[in-house]
Amino acid sequence: MIKTISKIGNSQGIIFDSALLQLARLKVGDEVNVEVHPGGTITISPISALPPKEEVTALIKDTMKRYAKTMEKLA
Repeated sequence: MIKTISKIGNSQGIIFDSALLQLARLKVGDEVNVEVHPGGTITISPISALPPKEEVTALIKDTMKRYAKTMEKLA
């Protein structure tokens, strides 16, 4: 896919149409990591937000409770 660098205010940028964002599973406001490699290749990678610690803890506790007997057998 060929894109053109455009003037956006006092900066320059590339406009990502909705189809491209869908393919990349990105949406407005998502954070991305931008890397410039030797030779000028630019890589844009989505940054996955981690769930809150409380949510992970609650999920682990719920799983341990529901599968307590199985966990005992595995121990």
